[in-house]
Amino acid sequence: MIPSTVGFLDQDFEIENRPSFTYQMQREAHLIRGYTDGLEAVKQAVYKIIMTERYQYIMYSWNYGIELLDLFGEPVTYVCPELKRRITEALLCDDRIQSVDNFEFDFPQKGVIHVTFIVHTIFGDIQAEKEVNF
Repeated sequence: MIPSTVGFLDQDFEIENRPSFTYQMQREAHLIRGYTDGLEAVKQAVYKIIMTERYQYIMYSWNYGIELLDLFGEPVTYVCPELKRRITEALLCDDRIQSVDNFEFDFPQKGVIHVTFIVHTIFGDIQAEKEVNF
């Protein structure tokens, strides 16, 4: 017998956002101690997303992280707009993040791009940065 889905979509559904309460990373001390919530939790999520290479770790969903490995050897005219798109796409997977903008690219040395940007969240704005070797 085939299950029936008739009338299933007519039901009222309640969409619930998960809380952002999580463990606190103390990056300078290389510790995970205590808990954090709100803007600090989102700052931590932004850091983790842009520092995690997508598809490289089986513990993370394929929707988590950013793809940077294939940018090695590409010209800077390709890397800058692609980096902007990939950072935005990776961060917008988190429902607490509303938008990403104000990208600024700096070239401290050959083969390195330092990008800074602003992440607009439901808790406030975050200034973030990432250094990429290409």
